[in-house]
Amino acid sequence: MVRILLITYSLLLLYFMFAGFNRSVHLDYRYNMVPFHTISKYLANVSARNLLDTLINLVGNVAVFIPFGYLISAAFPSRWSFSKFLLLFTALIIMLETAQMLLRVGTGDVDDLFLNVIGGLLGYGIYRFFTNEGN
Repeated sequence: MVRILLITYSLLLLYFMFAGFNRSVHLDYRYNMVPFHTISKYLANVSARNLLDTLINLVGNVAVFIPFGYLISAAFPSRWSFSKFLLLFTALIIMLETAQMLLRVGTGDVDDLFLNVIGGLLGYGIYRFFTNEGN
C-alpha cells in the first residue's frame, strides 16, 4: 500500500513540477546557480502584498517534499542510512531541477534544491522517529 502511495505522490509531484500551475514552455532556459539568491530575494522583498508568494515558494518547497521523504523511507524500510538517503534524495532533486530547466517548464534553481532536500530530510526524520528506527 505504501508503495502505491509513493507512486501516486511521485506522479502528482511530476505533474505539478512540469505541467501544473499553468506552466508553459519558456523560450529561454531559466536557472539560478547562486546559492541562497532566490531565498534572500524573497525574504528581502516580503511585504503584505507578496507574503503569499513568499510562503508558497519558501515553505511550499519544503512542505511538498516532506511526504515524499516519508513515503520513500516507508516504502523501503530499514534500507536508508541518513547519508545514503541524503545522497540519493539530493541526486533525485538535482535531476528534477535539471529537467525543469532543460525542458524550459520552470526554473532550475539551486535554492529549490536546498528547500526540497530539507523537506525530504524532514520526512525521513519523521518516519525514523515514529518507527523508532532512529534509536
